[in-house]
Amino acid sequence: MLAVALVMSLAPGSRHATAADTRDEVGQGAQPAVLRVGAARELKRPSAAAQIARDGDVIEIDAGIYAGDAAVWRQHRLTIRGLGGRPQLRADGAHAEGKAIWVIKGNDTTIESVEFSDAKVPDRNGAGIRLEGAGLMVRDCYFHNNETGILAGAGQASDVVVEHSEFAHNGFGDGQSHNLYIGSVRSFTLRFSYVHHALVGHNVKSRAARSHITYNRIMDENDGRSSYAIEFPDGGLSFVIGNVIQHGPATENATIVSYGAEGLKHPLNEFYFVNNTVVNDRPPGGVFLFVRMGAAARIVNDVFSGRGDLLSGPGELRNNVVAAKTDFVDPANFDYRLKAGAAAIGRGANPGRAHDFELRPTAEYAHQAQEGARSSSGKLDAGALEYRGER
Repeated sequence: MLAVALVMSLAPGSRHATAADTRDEVGQGAQPAVLRVGAARELKRPSAAAQIARDGDVIEIDAGIYAGDAAVWRQHRLTIRGLGGRPQLRADGAHAEGKAIWVIKGNDTTIESVEFSDAKVPDRNGAGIRLEGAGLMVRDCYFHNNETGILAGAGQASDVVVEHSEFAHNGFGDGQSHNLYIGSVRSFTLRFSYVHHALVGHNVKSRAARSHITYNRIMDENDGRSSYAIEFPDGGLSFVIGNVIQHGPATENATIVSYGAEGLKHPLNEFYFVNNTVVNDRPPGGVFLFVRMGAAARIVNDVFSGRGDLLSGPGELRNNVVAAKTDFVDPANFDYRLKAGAAAIGRGANPGRAHDFELRPTAEYAHQAQEGARSSSGKLDAGALEYRGER
């Protein structure tokens, strides 16, 4: 009995010693450290690193499949990144707190080069990432076949940035879950990302006070069934610039982009829709843009193609082009670059600035989820993609 008691008294200390030894390999004392996770490492799963990480640590996860692992990250200023390729966090029924594969409770978290898939929870909104802290940067990540890609809660001190990432086939199928759903945060930025095939829900939904949706490819393609391509249900200060947006033949919503459908709930409610290319492949047509009465909207230098009304609601329409599919290089394969002689070439006008933000596009989307160059001077083409041939 004395031996059993001795073993029991030592067991917790042994676990703590293991955690300390892991940190001592890569850092000293309470200083930020690099924690490495992988099949050949002492920390075999990301959840093990989540248990011992400290504020400011870097967690590097070897490429591979981590099935049935979920974690809550409570520390602040973490950087979590894949090493040697994207590690795949495949839920396989696992979830943290009934919410997500990863629940982020700490502030100012950066996540790079990680894949999240197959999150499912009893509430039918299981996310790859559920943000409950303030501040998140997501870069070069892939979210697919979850009930929600990213679900970010409210936070007036929270800024969310997503770049160079892909979201595909996320949603439960009830219209209440989406590829990206950002709550009432201070600001949300989505750039150079490929967002497609939301399952009945929206591709992008933002309740942020300020939203920047710039240089993305947001699509249903041939068989997607998303609702809105982009929705700002509460209004806010919203910039949509340089995006390639396509509404597919199987979509279940006649409106492509919606602003203020649930009311204008922010102190500042202005909508800037500049140099986008928007294609409607829904056979009955519909509405390209809905803007709630009472909002200020400026719609400039866009290319619209397909059947439908350009605008329902108030707004300034200037230098926009209604284009035939024959103006594009390969519309059947969603290549909406301009062909020689396209009506949009040279049709743009200087859109100016708004709230210290330059409205003229300074880049463009390059497939897949990359940044392409765009001329910042000279004659401006309408639409998201600059003409590259002879003028």
